[in-house]
Amino acid sequence: MPGKIIIIGATSGMGRRLAELYAEEGWDVGVTGRRQNLLEELKQKFPGRVESECFDITEPETVIKIRSLVKKLGGLDVLLISAGGGDISKDLSWELDKWMVDINVNGFINLANWGFNYFISQGYGQLAVISSIAANRGNPEAPAYSASKAFQSIYFEGLALKAGKLNKKVIVTCIEPGFVATKMARSDKLFWVVPVDKAARQIMNAIKKKKRKVYISRRWRLIAWVVKLLPYWIYRQIV
Repeated sequence: MPGKIIIIGATSGMGRRLAELYAEEGWDVGVTGRRQNLLEELKQKFPGRVESECFDITEPETVIKIRSLVKKLGGLDVLLISAGGGDISKDLSWELDKWMVDINVNGFINLANWGFNYFISQGYGQLAVISSIAANRGNPEAPAYSASKAFQSIYFEGLALKAGKLNKKVIVTCIEPGFVATKMARSDKLFWVVPVDKAARQIMNAIKKKKRKVYISRRWRLIAWVVKLLPYWIYRQIV
């Protein structure tokens, strides 16, 4: 049965495609992003089906805007955090590292904390995040990005455990994509690159099945398993 979903970061990439797929299935979709014109495009494409709020997740008013969007939708069943930032930082730029932490840690936890408590109070719901396969080990070219994604994945594992201990019908889903054909995929070491549409459909399917953790595409589960087992002295020679 279609429900009500908010997708944080729906102006491009996987977030936008997911918004389209959910709207096509008859869901009431709330979308957010920094570019008003792109949010308006979604509303015009799916009249009466899509509501929006324009903001950057690092803004202090984020939770106020989300509450407003929930009110517009008339409730909330799924909150998907797709917004994030990542870039290569070979020179370890402080400005770049700080930007990634502001988005992927501070902005993320503000939304995740609010969403979890909202669903606990409601008694049901599903909280999902698009983290990254990069969460599994450090990366010399983008150390802040890997660390910030590790924060997201581990925080979500903690929330899943907390929901279980509270005995609430709250599902916590952590999604770790490998390389997806979006603007963020800038490295020259890409392989197993997944098209945006395929990635979005697999994410949607994982959310429907109420998975706790999923890799996109599924073959990346093997990479994550191997990478975590590699001793540091071997791992440092291949990154």
